[in-house]
Amino acid sequence: MEDCMNDVIKSGPFEFRVDLNWAKLPKGWEFNDVADLAVDTGDRVIVYSRSEHKVIIFDIDGNFLSTWDEDTFVRPHGITIGPDGFLYCTDDRDHVVKKFTPEGKLLLTLGTPGKSSNPLSGEPFNMPTKVALEPGTGNMYISDGYGNARIHKFSPKGEHLFSWGQSGVGEGEFNFPHSVCTDKKGLVYVADRENHRVQIFDDKGKYVTQWNNLHRPCGLYITPGDPQLAVIGQLPTGLSVNVEFPNLGACVTIHDLTGKQLARFGGPFPAEGAVDNFHAPHGIAMDSHGDFYIGEVAYTYYGSRQNPPVKPRCLRKLIRIS
Repeated sequence: MEDCMNDVIKSGPFEFRVDLNWAKLPKGWEFNDVADLAVDTGDRVIVYSRSEHKVIIFDIDGNFLSTWDEDTFVRPHGITIGPDGFLYCTDDRDHVVKKFTPEGKLLLTLGTPGKSSNPLSGEPFNMPTKVALEPGTGNMYISDGYGNARIHKFSPKGEHLFSWGQSGVGEGEFNFPHSVCTDKKGLVYVADRENHRVQIFDDKGKYVTQWNNLHRPCGLYITPGDPQLAVIGQLPTGLSVNVEFPNLGACVTIHDLTGKQLARFGGPFPAEGAVDNFHAPHGIAMDSHGDFYIGEVAYTYYGSRQNPPVKPRCLRKLIRIS
């Protein structure tokens, strides 16, 4: 972090004003964890959370608009919005991917609810984590996930096309593929969380390159602008042996598409309260103004471990200044 003054954070060429209280929930509502977010063409922000109300829609100023289908999901993980406005939601503990209209009408289910494939079998799905769409075709790439080490490619109609990857540390191997994105060229970016890297593939699943020097990358978002940028949420350590070591995750970084880091936001340790601190940034989205929305699984990583448990902040807006 290069500078932090009041509610303004700055790193490299990027400067943001941080709104920690952007989301205006109805009285009595609260978040546990915000697993992911998406922004539609009207700048409505769809928040996918592990709370009583799992899909909540806000306007660009954080005003509550609507919610739907609280009972549809077991544990939300990733949400992706397509060019047509349809929503693709992964439910890791229900082992399914579901496609919805913006109003919440279910259009397609991939996988069998409540039934996983065998661990590390390579078969869909065992705790899938995220969907990315192939530009121009609508084909789906699905990272799978916690119980598998695999990327699956499906047609828009839900036909399984092919898969790639296995457990390991080599090129094209995965250790918790936690998120997936595509760029305008159709390259596929995979947050290979416990291998501390992002791997990049072509549309046939052929390895292209990788970005290293990351710490447990989980949130992964590629901006739609020109030039495109990659925004990466990185988790803190999960090991007792280095829990007191600084600068290990709990940050959001911005990269060009060569992998060069342009900015880093986050303190040396996970922390609550300051605008420049994160616990566990997990979901990232951007609106048409270039402002970012960051969701955290802060209750899982921090709040649930306190005695008594607390509900830390898990959603903020970064408003672009420069």
